[in-house]
Amino acid sequence: MGTKERNEEMHRIAVIAGDGTGPEVIKEGLKVLSAISKKAGFKYETVDYDLGGARYLKTKELVPESVLKELAKVDAIYLGAIGHPDVKPGILEQGILLKLRFALDQYINLRPVKLYNANFCPLKDKKESDIDFVVVRENSEGLYKGLGEFQNKDTKDEVAIQISHNTRKGVERCIRYAFEYTKKRNRNKKLTLCGKTNVLTFAWDLWQRTFNDVAKEYKDITTDYAHVDATTMWFVKNPEWFDVIVTDNMFGDIITDLGAMIQGGMGIAAGGNINPEGVSMFEPIGGSAPKYTGKNVINPLAAICAMGMMLENLGEEKAAKSVEDAVIKVVKTKLKSLAAGKMGYSTTEVGDLVIKNL
Repeated sequence: MGTKERNEEMHRIAVIAGDGTGPEVIKEGLKVLSAISKKAGFKYETVDYDLGGARYLKTKELVPESVLKELAKVDAIYLGAIGHPDVKPGILEQGILLKLRFALDQYINLRPVKLYNANFCPLKDKKESDIDFVVVRENSEGLYKGLGEFQNKDTKDEVAIQISHNTRKGVERCIRYAFEYTKKRNRNKKLTLCGKTNVLTFAWDLWQRTFNDVAKEYKDITTDYAHVDATTMWFVKNPEWFDVIVTDNMFGDIITDLGAMIQGGMGIAAGGNINPEGVSMFEPIGGSAPKYTGKNVINPLAAICAMGMMLENLGEEKAAKSVEDAVIKVVKTKLKSLAAGKMGYSTTEVGDLVIKNL
């Protein structure tokens, strides 16, 4: 399930702190990692890479080939945030984030959506147990492959074509991962395909047929389908209906941000870019938040949760559970809010609280 055999020797972790508040939240994540490694008795080493906006502005370099080769050899990548106000949008995202995902074939984006404290949920009358699902997003195809063209550019007859490129192989490996994940998660054993079969008849015909074919091998899993627009509606109205959701790259990108809001906001939302057979990358999904940089007010819990996901992926499942339990305790008993500057504690104090509760 993308979880490696526990490595008794040494976990080699590449750290890309990145831009904005990335270095601040990664610092707290590494602080907690150091504490839990001593308690749980595993060894690790980190290697820092200064990829991001600052490096690009200095050198015009995004991800050198030599760095890609090194990253392909580590056990996991821990990422802070990519995004710089002085760099045109799209350059860093495509040149670093998408480049790493595609080059390392991280074909699954995994987003747990779990409410730790009902007081921080914007939905009325929802309890913690109502919001506990996982989105499995295809991470290497679809509209994000960057295929398309302009015709008659800058004329009144201009046409912009953006192609959603889906392969049977790409769709099937994502769906198969989702079925395995649902089985391993062992909660409601229900997998929902989220798509748009009524309008996007080529791509979603392929997704639906593949889903139905793979489902035959998993008789113990209940399957379900929801259009993406209906999915956003049910996230708000009846989030308790969901267990695991599988969807394509763009729909996954959209619904997981709504998922982050109903679990309490970007401050707690963590994700993994997974290559079950190779190197996976873990990150808080809130972005670089430049306006909070250097103020010691950003919420580091998403980065700490991402580090917990990384531990699980490395086979340190007990340690990962300890980290999550500590985060839940801090969220339930200490924080006034999950928003930057409103937590009642500074970034570094929240990191300390998690360590205290391990």
